[in-house]
Amino acid sequence: MKRRFVLAAPFAALALLALPSAAQIAPGRTPMPAEPVAPQPEPEPTHETVPVAIETTMGTIVVAVETERAPITAGNFLKYADEGRLDGTRFYRTMRLAWGDQTAGLIQGGAQNHPDRVLAPIAHEPTTVTGLSHVEGAISAARFEPGTATGDFSIMATDMTGLDAQPDADDLDQQAGYAVFGIVTEGLDVVKAIHAAPTDPDKGEGFLKGQILAEPVTIISVKRLTAK
Repeated sequence: MKRRFVLAAPFAALALLALPSAAQIAPGRTPMPAEPVAPQPEPEPTHETVPVAIETTMGTIVVAVETERAPITAGNFLKYADEGRLDGTRFYRTMRLAWGDQTAGLIQGGAQNHPDRVLAPIAHEPTTVTGLSHVEGAISAARFEPGTATGDFSIMATDMTGLDAQPDADDLDQQAGYAVFGIVTEGLDVVKAIHAAPTDPDKGEGFLKGQILAEPVTIISVKRLTAK
């Protein structure tokens, strides 16, 4: 969590600085009133996060993992990272959607249900609870049904807020949405480069058809960054 440090001057010195000196006021003249100071907006609240570096063969992506707002999903990702369960895995999928002149979508990587890597599934943390959203750079837990997330994750290459929980939706899966647990702070260009990489039209089954990278991108390591 970022901490702010304020250096306090002695009260008497501050009081003197706040008053005009006699030399600044002409005799017999009333000093001009100070212009009103516009109210400043309240600063955005800060939340506890842990920086994690995802080193890949195409560059490094740094993510601020939301341990305060998404403790279950963030804790799961950190456990995979701390135990080296994501080292040597791959980004294997890029989902690209044509929206007018823009190409939207996400990239996906992780353990791919490898029996030596995956841990038990975790409870689902919807965005309606965490207050997070699938904006550009958000990292989100991949899953089948809600409550099945393990060691795979997606990073948004563009805003994909349709993946947020939608309580009013008719579809139960859309009601739950996906669980965001962090945001990219460095290396968004790497995310976009992976997103734009060629796919193999013959790879993948069902909805994954045509979304599998022709050359998957190796995740060399996933590690917490220590404070400098």
